[in-house]
Amino acid sequence: MKKYDVIIIGGGPSGIVTGVTAKKKHPEKSFLMIKKEEKGLVPCGIPYIFHDLESIDQNQMSPKPFVDAGGEVLVDTAVKLNTIEKTITTESCKEFSYEKLVFATGSSPLIPKFIEGYDLEGVEYIKKSYSYINSLKKKTDAAKNIVVIGAGFIGTELSEQLAKCKDKTVSLIEAEPHCLYRAFSVDFAEKADEIVKDAGIHLYTSHKAKKFVGEAGKVKGVLLSNGVTIDADVVICTIGYVPNCNLAKETGIELDDRGTIRVDNYLRTSVKDVYAVGDCSQTIGFITGRTDNIMLASTATAEARVLGNNLFCINLLRHFAGTLSVFSTEINGKVFASAGAIEQTAVDLNVQFVTGEAQDVDRHPGKLPGASKLIVKLIVSPGNGEIIGGEILGGKSVGEMINTVSLAIQKAVTVYELISFQVGTHPLLTTSPTKYLLIKAAENAIENIKNKKESC
Repeated sequence: MKKYDVIIIGGGPSGIVTGVTAKKKHPEKSFLMIKKEEKGLVPCGIPYIFHDLESIDQNQMSPKPFVDAGGEVLVDTAVKLNTIEKTITTESCKEFSYEKLVFATGSSPLIPKFIEGYDLEGVEYIKKSYSYINSLKKKTDAAKNIVVIGAGFIGTELSEQLAKCKDKTVSLIEAEPHCLYRAFSVDFAEKADEIVKDAGIHLYTSHKAKKFVGEAGKVKGVLLSNGVTIDADVVICTIGYVPNCNLAKETGIELDDRGTIRVDNYLRTSVKDVYAVGDCSQTIGFITGRTDNIMLASTATAEARVLGNNLFCINLLRHFAGTLSVFSTEINGKVFASAGAIEQTAVDLNVQFVTGEAQDVDRHPGKLPGASKLIVKLIVSPGNGEIIGGEILGGKSVGEMINTVSLAIQKAVTVYELISFQVGTHPLLTTSPTKYLLIKAAENAIENIKNKKESC
C-alpha cells in the first residue's frame, strides 16, 4: 500500500487550486489527486460549448498545474474510506494511505424525480463531465425543438447559446416571475427577461413543468402548469445542483442540514485530518450568517487557497467571515452582475435597506465607439451606510466593476467612504471622473438615507 502525505478526491477547480497551493508551500510532501475522468471541463464555460466555442476541447480543464507542481493524478473513483486507519480504496481496488485527505468532490445536477417522465430518453442535464457533455452536444446539434427548464445562470446562458443556432426553436421555462430572479432585484430581472426574448428565446416565466410527455420511451414535449404543451426533441434540466457527499456520509463524516459536508473556517470536517472544499462543503452566508451552499468556482477557489495554505498548520488567517455570492453573466451582449444582498434577500430577512442608483455610459464622451449604457444599484444599510449588496447592468466593464463592489462589501465600506473613492478613469475605458457611477450611486444612497423614516 502506497502512502501519500495528501490525497485529494476530485479534480475540479477547488481540488486543483488546493493541490497547487499546498504543494508549492510544501514541496517535500507527496500529493495524489483521484479524479473520475481523464479530461475535465471549465464548469462556467460549459454553456458556450453549444455555440461560441468551436469544440468541446476548447473548454478543457486539466490538472496540469498540479502535475507541474509535483503532484500525481490517478483516474479512478474513490469508493471506500477508513478514517481510523487513514486508508482509501478505489473502484479498481487500489488502496492508499494518507496523512491528510481533502474532499473536493463537487456537485451533480438535481434530478427532478418529482416531474412525471423525468426518466424518458432525451431528458438531459448539464453534468460537469467531458464525456457526457460531448454526447449531449451531438444530441442538441441534431435537435430542432429544445426546452430548457430553469432560468438561472446556466439555463439562461445555455438557452442564449442554443438560440444562436437559427435552425432551432429554444424555449426557456422558469417557475419564478423572472429570469435570474434569485440573483437580481425585480427591475434588473425584468430587463433580463426582455434581453432573453430579444435573443430569440421563447420565455415562459411563472410556469412550472408539470410533465415530460413521451412516446415509445422518448421525450416529445413538456406539459406546463397552465396546460400548454411545448414540443421538445431534447429537454435540458438546469434547476440546481446537489453536493457529491455520499462517500463522506457513508464514512460517518458530519453533514449539515443541506447535505453538504460540515466544515469550520479552515475547511476542517468533523474528522481529524479530513477536509472539504468547494461545492461539496458547507458555506456560511456573508450577510445572513446562515448555513448556505454557494456553488461558484470563484468561491471554491477562494476557499481552496485558504485550505492549501493551512493544510499542515494554520499560518494564513481567514479574513472573510462568510461566503459572498458574486455573480456575472452576459446575455445577448448585455452584462448582468450582482454581489451580496439583493432587495428580495433583504426583505425576506427583515433587513432594513435603501438603494442608491445611477446611470450613464461607460465612456466619456458617450459617443465614443463601443460605449454601453451602465446602470448601477447599491443596496445599503441605512443605520451606518454600509454597502451590503450591489447590481450592475451594462457592457464588458461590468465584470470587473462588480468585483470592486464585492471588495467594498467584504471590507464593510460605507457609502460615506465610497464618495471619496479615488478612481482612475480614461475616455476609452470608463465613465467620466465627474460622474463615476459607483460614486454617484453612493451619493444617491446618502440622499435616500436622509429621506428614510424609521419603520421598525
